[in-house]
Amino acid sequence: MTYIYNFADVQAADVDVAVAGGKGVGLGNLVRAGLPVPPGFVLSTAAYGAFVDANGIQARIQELAALKSDAAPQDYEDASAAIRALFTGGTMPAAIAYELAAAYERLRDDDRDGDRLAVGGARNGDRDGAPVAVRSSATAEDLASASFAGQQETYLNVRGAEALDAAVIDCWSSLWTARAMAYRDREGIAPDDVRLAVVVQRMVEAEAAGVMFTANPANGRRDQIAISAAWGLGESVVSGTVTTDDLVVEARTGRVLSRRTADKEVMTVYADHADRGSGSGSGVVPDQGGTTEQPVPATLRNRAVLDDGAAAALARYGTRIADYFGTPQDIEWAQADGDFFMLQSRPITALPEPVADTPDTWPLPYPKGLYFRASIVEQLPDPLSPLFADLIDGSVTRSLKALMNEAVGSEVVRDGDVGLPTINGYAYYYYRTMAMWRVMGKVVPAVRALVRGEAHMGMAGWRDFSHPRYKQVLKDWSAKSLGELSGEELLEGVRMLLDAGTVYYTAVESVIPIAATSEISFRAYYDKLIRRAGDPPAETFLLGYDSEPIRAEKSLYDLAAWAREVEGLVPAILNQPTAALAESQRNWLPPAGMEPALWQQWRPRFQAHLDRFGHAVYNLDFASQVPADDPSALLDTVKFYLRGRGKDPHERQRLSAARREDQTERILARLGRTRLGRSRRAPFISLLRWAQKSAPVREDALADVGLAWPLIRRMLLELGQRLVYSGIIASPADVFWLRQQELRSAVEFGLAAPQPSGTTEPLAPVAVAITGAARPVRADVVEERKMLWRGQAKAAAPQLLPETRWMKGVFESMMPARSQDQPSDVIKGVGASAGRVTAPARVLTGPQDFGQMAPGEVLVARITTPAWTSLFAMASAVVTDVGGPLSHSSIVAREYGIPAVLGTGVATQRLTSGQQITVDGDAGTVTVEHPAG
Repeated sequence: MTYIYNFADVQAADVDVAVAGGKGVGLGNLVRAGLPVPPGFVLSTAAYGAFVDANGIQARIQELAALKSDAAPQDYEDASAAIRALFTGGTMPAAIAYELAAAYERLRDDDRDGDRLAVGGARNGDRDGAPVAVRSSATAEDLASASFAGQQETYLNVRGAEALDAAVIDCWSSLWTARAMAYRDREGIAPDDVRLAVVVQRMVEAEAAGVMFTANPANGRRDQIAISAAWGLGESVVSGTVTTDDLVVEARTGRVLSRRTADKEVMTVYADHADRGSGSGSGVVPDQGGTTEQPVPATLRNRAVLDDGAAAALARYGTRIADYFGTPQDIEWAQADGDFFMLQSRPITALPEPVADTPDTWPLPYPKGLYFRASIVEQLPDPLSPLFADLIDGSVTRSLKALMNEAVGSEVVRDGDVGLPTINGYAYYYYRTMAMWRVMGKVVPAVRALVRGEAHMGMAGWRDFSHPRYKQVLKDWSAKSLGELSGEELLEGVRMLLDAGTVYYTAVESVIPIAATSEISFRAYYDKLIRRAGDPPAETFLLGYDSEPIRAEKSLYDLAAWAREVEGLVPAILNQPTAALAESQRNWLPPAGMEPALWQQWRPRFQAHLDRFGHAVYNLDFASQVPADDPSALLDTVKFYLRGRGKDPHERQRLSAARREDQTERILARLGRTRLGRSRRAPFISLLRWAQKSAPVREDALADVGLAWPLIRRMLLELGQRLVYSGIIASPADVFWLRQQELRSAVEFGLAAPQPSGTTEPLAPVAVAITGAARPVRADVVEERKMLWRGQAKAAAPQLLPETRWMKGVFESMMPARSQDQPSDVIKGVGASAGRVTAPARVLTGPQDFGQMAPGEVLVARITTPAWTSLFAMASAVVTDVGGPLSHSSIVAREYGIPAVLGTGVATQRLTSGQQITVDGDAGTVTVEHPAG
């Protein structure tokens, strides 16, 4: 009987998925289509059956695999261990071993004969044979109708006939991992229905590799090809453990439409002295094969992996493959010696319908209503992660409806009237048209409730109800041990904390208009009836007060001042990489090279700061880290102060307060000299005190929006860790990329139960890349969603949908975000803090970029929240896409005395880091400066 089929023989009359498995058939198709594929062969499913029969283990496998419907995760683990032990103790039938050795020898001969596809040459004299990858090819795998890919195992850089036999047996046994068995049970696939073929393929010693989607997963466009590329072997790209360059190429012309070149820190390479395998199965040959990670050479870290010509050439292969299969494909590729090789191709299983690029054609989920990006949405500047999108919509809807019903009556806002849906990934407030008219009819009682603090609204409602309640819910859940909670309890905790947070934010939304109204009223009265030539601007009277962001800044400055008093501590901190300090803060251990005594003094002091201020959110999406998770940005600010840079915030505040009081006394004295002045004195004092009291409360309230976010993230990451252990996702943080129903189903199925005591740690993503272990069940879907997110993040979300002319005019009069149609060198926005500065721009997308900020640069961002305040000490000016004269950015910029232009709508898209720009906070303009000549 023939057990081996070369790739070119696959897809013959009797060689189909049932014989060669999905991966084998896919490779056979690529070869038959004339694509460059590294040579290899398929060991058919018949070989699996022959091994099982020859060793007499079939009946026992079926007995062990027949688990009850209520089986726990540990039951699957126990059954898996027993079944895989049967394979470990088995012997390879002589006929299979002979065919396998002969086919492997032919691969060696191909390499020695100089076959150009056998890339990489002999290593160490090739004494152990050609390096090959041994991959599962399941009969239900890689099909468009069933995305089962990655449940069995892969072994990389296998060398020698003995190691190949062992890898094949291990591959067969991986059909019976706990996660594969559980997945088949959920899908209703009987144990006796499964077989496994094995693909053996000559490895490409790639200088670069990655994945290619022949349709753009960001927008569904079939005429665009999305490419991710990294240095080294491709396994870490597929598993998502390295940062990739991302390109979008026009399929018809090969023109590169967009490009993001990443800072690539690590790469996967052959390991000359690493054990091959995943740690289970029939053992390995020491000191042979495997892969490992190493730092990317400095000269390559920020260099594009593919230039435009190479990207176009690769895209042409993608087009050929998609045309051959007749459907968009997810392709793994490698590049060696300038040539491209196709390693695998399978249908894309999660592709959105094509969406046009123009904002007015963004698809609306509910046709009759208004969608706008304001209020809470301003703190969601990026596309939402899938899990946050699913959870926040219902939470905000419940909170907003409850608040409005308390304020204006239970019959005014009905089911379906309000919501927070996503459009192309971006969050929008939604109000049904009829609901807006009903609410407008109740404006007077709503304003009355706001002013009086009724219905838990306004400053009194925030102070006396919403804030204490939020803190109490957090306190109750913080007292619980997360590791002991069931999956259902963790999900319930996330829901309750998120609901408490949205109720809190809804209350904060009633504080914001009070603060805004107070400042607008004072400005109008002062500018029209009080101010004379030579008098200071209105904001002078509002500066110098404490608020939570300013207290956080002073805390960091005081921490640096304290560190200077501890002998040896300043150089110890400055000489440590920020990343090392942040990691040591998490794991308690001192960073390498730092004296433990110094660390024991430093860590609790810095932790006290994180405990008080570490919940400030950069982005309300809980997929984004908060400073409590990664304090790198705060550590950089401390280092900034330790180097003697930046102003003393205490002194700055003292000077602002003194100037405010001096000018107030001067104005009051002048008003007291005339009858007209005396008549205006009392309203001036009343409006001034109202504005001075309201603005700091607004900042205090906003700063605590994320109070529960560190705990919510810990709960979700605990669930994620359990799902890693169960083989659902590759990394705990991938939990944020699941849909709510997927997470709930995993919990209900028992895959997120507390890990049994004594179990070993699950494979980390890096270990997956190194050992070649199986890809988790949802790994492909998670990676596609991440790529979709990266594509959506490049879009400019309209502020208002649908964009009717009259509604756009009304909306922009209230929310002054500017149109994208602006002259190329001048960007207009709202002047929110006075002054004029010319300096290099620094465009930041989030905390992951904060380390790039250099003192004196202009901070350019979509929006800033209180968590961004530490950067203002370094910035010479601030420019944002979103925000107005009363936003957080404006208030903090004025405290720091730096110019700010906000609400430009396009700054992050039109400006690039390093560009010389002039920020004019008085005129509300940002001008791109061009070198003379």
